[in-house]
Amino acid sequence: MRFRLSVHRPDRLVSFCFFSGFMLLAAGCQSGDGAGALGSAATGAKSAGEKVTEAELRAYCPKVTLRDGTSFFNVYAGGAKDDPTKLVYQTSISDVTRTCRSDGGAYTMNVAVAGRIVPGPSFTPGTVNMPIRVAVMHGTEVLYSQLHSYPVNVSDGGAASQFVFNDPNVSFTMPSDGVQVYAGFDESAPAKSARKAKKK
Repeated sequence: MRFRLSVHRPDRLVSFCFFSGFMLLAAGCQSGDGAGALGSAATGAKSAGEKVTEAELRAYCPKVTLRDGTSFFNVYAGGAKDDPTKLVYQTSISDVTRTCRSDGGAYTMNVAVAGRIVPGPSFTPGTVNMPIRVAVMHGTEVLYSQLHSYPVNVSDGGAASQFVFNDPNVSFTMPSDGVQVYAGFDESAPAKSARKAKKK
């Protein structure tokens, strides 16, 4: 499993105003993450009114990392490449966060990703499918890997569209020396290859 970037990085995109209220007291909140929308997505596994326990607050929750080249990509019309006049859209991820629940060595994470899609000159309003992969690695061993084709409806070709995605079913057995969790765009494999790594 690998992440791949097929095109150049778009210009730096401004932060989203709706991320300003991030829940710092959420179980396993990620230091330096963005905010409220992500907090809501990542805590969606808990029902309304269900309190976070002290044990969950204190529990180890692996940080989510964006690998180099997986936080952005451009799509061009007609097989063009790097031609700004044929840009269909450019997209980027600006924030990631997570919550964790553990039962002994068994972990379940809810990983959330936020970003936006900026239409280009060749864009036609419709649904954009975002290839987002969430993976858990222990060294070179894949404990969990799922490629999602996340649909985002973009109706206004002249304005950026924000999106928030989350995978609430990231489950694995925690090794004694910890894991690395990754989230980002993955254009290297079709959505049908999405899988959960089989435990040995």
